[in-house]
Amino acid sequence: DMTMEESVEVYLGDSAGIPCQYVFSEQPRAFMIQWFVRNPSSSSRERIYYGDNAQQIVDDGTDFTGRITVSNIGDKEGVLLTIQDVQLTDEREFFCQVNGMAAGNGEGKTHLRVFDPPMAPVIEGVHAGISVTNELPSRIASCEARNGFPRPNITWYRGISPLTPTHGQINVVILVTRESSGFYTVQSELQYKVAKEDKDVLFSCEVSYYVPGAVRTAESKGINITVHYPTTVVELWKESPQGLVKEGDTVEIRCQGDGNPPPPFTFNRQQASDDTLVLREVTRGDSGVYQCRSLDLDTYEEVMGDVQLIVHYLDPALVVPKDSEIMFKGESLTATCNALSSLETFTVWFKNGLQVGTGHMLFLQDATYDTAGEYVCEVTVPSLPGLHTSGSVHIIVQGAPQMKDADREVEMEEGAGKWMNLSCEAHAHPLPTISWTVTGSQSWREVLTSATDHSTISLVSIKVTSDITAFCNATNEMGTEAKSFSISASKPPCHILTPWKKSEGNGVIIVVVIICVLLLAVLGSVLYFLHKKGKIPCGRSGKQEITKENPNKDGIVVEMKTDTKTEEAVLLKGGNGDKNGPNDQVTMNMKAIR
Repeated sequence: DMTMEESVEVYLGDSAGIPCQYVFSEQPRAFMIQWFVRNPSSSSRERIYYGDNAQQIVDDGTDFTGRITVSNIGDKEGVLLTIQDVQLTDEREFFCQVNGMAAGNGEGKTHLRVFDPPMAPVIEGVHAGISVTNELPSRIASCEARNGFPRPNITWYRGISPLTPTHGQINVVILVTRESSGFYTVQSELQYKVAKEDKDVLFSCEVSYYVPGAVRTAESKGINITVHYPTTVVELWKESPQGLVKEGDTVEIRCQGDGNPPPPFTFNRQQASDDTLVLREVTRGDSGVYQCRSLDLDTYEEVMGDVQLIVHYLDPALVVPKDSEIMFKGESLTATCNALSSLETFTVWFKNGLQVGTGHMLFLQDATYDTAGEYVCEVTVPSLPGLHTSGSVHIIVQGAPQMKDADREVEMEEGAGKWMNLSCEAHAHPLPTISWTVTGSQSWREVLTSATDHSTISLVSIKVTSDITAFCNATNEMGTEAKSFSISASKPPCHILTPWKKSEGNGVIIVVVIICVLLLAVLGSVLYFLHKKGKIPCGRSGKQEITKENPNKDGIVVEMKTDTKTEEAVLLKGGNGDKNGPNDQVTMNMKAIR
């Protein structure tokens, strides 16, 4: 009985072992083993090995000479043919023939299979766009697997789904090349009828090939194809500015269709460039519906899109009363400020930079001169800060002059011989004139006069020679108001031991000074007389003797001896402002005795 494996699989370049097992029913006296291989180009066989009880011979001149050996299997009856460095041409049928003479003979065969994996598959897509309007499948990609053995197979995928040939939809064209080296190169071309949905799909190819005992695969990278499809929807939108549009803005309107390649667009207004319409310094007249159209050159179908543009505006503020308004004191007035706008507005009134009201109307009640001035209204659009305008009205309050503290006399005091400034300010419209009446001084003059829109200021300088009464009179065609000033002239104080400085008109003052000097002389004489009579008990630096004639606690005798020069010194020092006078010195000496 002969036992051999149907096939033996081996990688290219490895060693292959082909076993040949046999069993005799009775042991032969002699037997012979031969190995044959079938020629690849014919059905004939060629012997490559011969062996018997006496010798083992590898035939010369064959493809296996020098690469094969035959050995016993081991614990089993049989032999093992080993082939070194297996080549592609070694893939043949090998025959083992056993001849036991009278015991019988037998033959078996094994097919040697050789494997070599191909290189990684290479995919390449077409560079031109493929139109969905093509009636037949279009070539979209090719895939190549080189140098594999046996021949590899190629499978196409759309995404993760394999593609199988379908009439009118999918065609696969395969080209197989047998290289001179014996390897196979397989090229596959995918023809596919594309749809719009294929624009984002990845196509790939997968190569499957055999290895000893298994089938393996290798996948190519995914490629994206360019799909051309007609435009079905056109979208139109405002590219800039962001948010609401106001007069003076530059507006860009973009047009885009869903076709590929993008078709040419036509706008219903000028200034268009490709797919963008530019409107510069728009006005409210540019508001309206804008349209753009596209024409597909394959189907000649026209598609249109539109967008609504609104240009917001704010007209200049209109203030009533206009420019200026005259009011009488005590009157009331309502001013209005309006500005036509496409959006809701907000109005604020200001005077001298300070907010005085909100809303379109400003109420001025019981007007005074403080009411007069310029009122500015500012109109803004809260939802569109770029829109704002302003207007103003000048309020004039007409009436008789008005002065502060005009109802009471202003009393003042100033030294005789000095100059004094008096000011008077009167508010009124028409602008008042100010005049002065001064009694009690012949020397006065107006040194300053100025006027604003609503008031007049006058400043006079008066020399105080005696008590003075001055009147400020403000007058306009509406009336008169006066203000009085009363100035008392004060006499200068006496200055002892101060050199006299001659000045103009000081005759009276000289007399007063002489009288003061005489009074001081009399006062000094009286003090000296009292001292001599003992009315002044002690001097500042006199000698003091204290004797105790009676030990009685209640009897204290004090005797003071004072030098005349010391007394005079005390008087002089006390008169010149010494810190301690005679009486103060007596107090100090008494404290010392106690």
